[in-house]
Amino acid sequence: MIDVIHGTTDKPATSKQLQDAVQKIEELDGTLYLGYPIIGTVDGAYEIDALLTSPQHGIIAFILVEGTELPEEIIDIQDTCYAMLSAKLIQYKELVKRRQLDVDVRVLTFAPAVSNHQESLDEDNLVITQSISLTNYLKDEQSDNNEKYKQIVSAIQAVSKVKVGKKRNPQQPNSRGAKLVKLDQSITNLDLQQSKAVLETVNGVQRIRGLAGSGKTIVLARKVAYLHAKNPDWKIAVTFNTRSLKNQFQNLITSFVYEQTNELPDFEKIKIIHAWGSPSMEGIYYNATLATNSKYYDFRSAKAYRHPLDQSEFDFACKSLLDQQHSLPSLYDLILIDEAQDFAPSFLQLCYKLLDKNKRLIYAYDELQTLSESSMPNPEDIWGKDEHGRPLVSLSSNDGEPERDIILDTCYRNPRPILTSAHALGFGIYRKVPEGKLPLVQMFDYAPLWNDIGYEVVEGNLIEGEKVRLARTSKSSPEFLENHSEIDDLIKFKTFNTEEEQIQYLVDSIKKDIEKNELKPEDIMIIHPNALSARDKFGVARYSLHEAGINSNLAGVTISPDDFAQDDSVTFTSIFRAKGNEAPMVYVINADYCAQGAGLATKRNILFTAMTRTKAWLRVLGVGQGMKILEEEFNEVKRNNFSLLFTYPTEEQRQHLRIVNRDLSDRDKKRIQARRKFLENLIKDLDEGVLHKEDLDPDVLQRFKDIFG
Repeated sequence: MIDVIHGTTDKPATSKQLQDAVQKIEELDGTLYLGYPIIGTVDGAYEIDALLTSPQHGIIAFILVEGTELPEEIIDIQDTCYAMLSAKLIQYKELVKRRQLDVDVRVLTFAPAVSNHQESLDEDNLVITQSISLTNYLKDEQSDNNEKYKQIVSAIQAVSKVKVGKKRNPQQPNSRGAKLVKLDQSITNLDLQQSKAVLETVNGVQRIRGLAGSGKTIVLARKVAYLHAKNPDWKIAVTFNTRSLKNQFQNLITSFVYEQTNELPDFEKIKIIHAWGSPSMEGIYYNATLATNSKYYDFRSAKAYRHPLDQSEFDFACKSLLDQQHSLPSLYDLILIDEAQDFAPSFLQLCYKLLDKNKRLIYAYDELQTLSESSMPNPEDIWGKDEHGRPLVSLSSNDGEPERDIILDTCYRNPRPILTSAHALGFGIYRKVPEGKLPLVQMFDYAPLWNDIGYEVVEGNLIEGEKVRLARTSKSSPEFLENHSEIDDLIKFKTFNTEEEQIQYLVDSIKKDIEKNELKPEDIMIIHPNALSARDKFGVARYSLHEAGINSNLAGVTISPDDFAQDDSVTFTSIFRAKGNEAPMVYVINADYCAQGAGLATKRNILFTAMTRTKAWLRVLGVGQGMKILEEEFNEVKRNNFSLLFTYPTEEQRQHLRIVNRDLSDRDKKRIQARRKFLENLIKDLDEGVLHKEDLDPDVLQRFKDIFG
């Protein structure tokens, strides 16, 4: 089956005919990219109209012709395309044998509006003018590229160079340092949903949702690079809540743009800026106040004037500007928002109003990483309705169009036992409560969202009021992420009697990580869940590490706020600065803070966020009874073989929980309504004798029995 990725193209009619012709071949596997790739050359960016990667064909680049006449220089155009593509591919030693490419590479012109007599099947001048001819050609002219197919995809996506970690020279074959080398080498290619998120862009709003570790930041950076290469005149803003992401974004965007254009990005056109900003630091809100000559609120003044008092300072500042200025100038062609779950709707409204008429706004988030009591609203609640009662923003897409609502369901950071444990503790799945009480602290308002984020039902039914067991699939949690170490080494929960015992264990463990397990100091992150007391709690640990000859930094304090980690230094961080960052070894200290008490849903999300910062090993440490509570919950996850066993709450029960929204698109709603109507008609036909149960497939009947009892 061919998957189609709809990039930006100025040849929509021919692209659609190409897609239709390719998808008619059911036995063909691979991916058809429209409006991609863009290749960096000595003369700058070179765009290919469309490209097919397939085990049966290797690589076919398409020159698409919309008009009724072939360009006179069509052979030269094909030769240039072949030369550019070959020059890129030959850089990958896995695709080369001796001095020649060891994969099939062809260039084909598809010109469906051109007269049929100009069709040519000469391999040096492949011109096809009929869809049926193209289908037949792809059926007949096949070869075997299975062995090299993974490397082909990696080369086309050009991600392997970025995803491979730092240079390491481990001396012990089974040390953690050696395991990291293999782990970094295993993560090379984007999956289908990530590719869609990178290349598919719409006029209007696009939403990208993904669980922790699904690659949102890399996807957004690649998307910026792709659109900058396609539209170098666009004014693009990238914004976020965690300031330490700035340099990460800058480095990724620079690398991706250079790969696609052989030039450095124009950072006059790409603005990587904070959401708030100030006279000394560019930001979306600050730029808007300057452009409109409006009153600017900094944190202190917003805190003084905000009302109600539970309103966040930044929400007050954005609302004040929107109240002052009902119409705002167009400052940007495109705005991308990372960590959107941390912003009030007023900021998203402000961004929307600062865009040109095309309203290209892309926002990405993970609902479970919100560190407040609020939940991410749906688009209708954020942007409202027009005078006719229609939503101003819709995330619906028609078949064959770029998707407006993309879910990244595969986690490439956290090993399965760690991610499942984080979900279990985050939701309170195994929390011990008195008889008759609900252990859960929060829940999705739409049960199938569990499937959307990579879980499958292994026991029971995902239905209100029924018991269900969920487990992650090998696709959503690749096995190579956990196979490198024993489970008891991947994740540990440990309770201490005193703070002193906890700190001593932490320091001893870090010394061992570095001296015996060949981790670098910068591979290690220590997170404190309570931002108010984090700096004080870190003091003793940092001093003890210093005495042991190990350097450390306090993220955002001892180094630039735009950076998170530094070489040869262990990173101490609050939970807010940890967001969006990762490390091979993560220690969460004083985790008992998240066990119980007021604002429990927020505390559990803090714990979830902290646990999911690791890309390999996790240690959750704490003191006293609160930590014993968390440790017992973890032991229950472990006893259940890292699955989630719970009763899905009824609508009435969910009213008492923090609800994690899953907004349904119009398309989803129509699909559900259609299926409900089908079931109603089926029952009616059975009741009236129009249809008999003997007419139904026995397997279908058995599935109904299994589901409904």
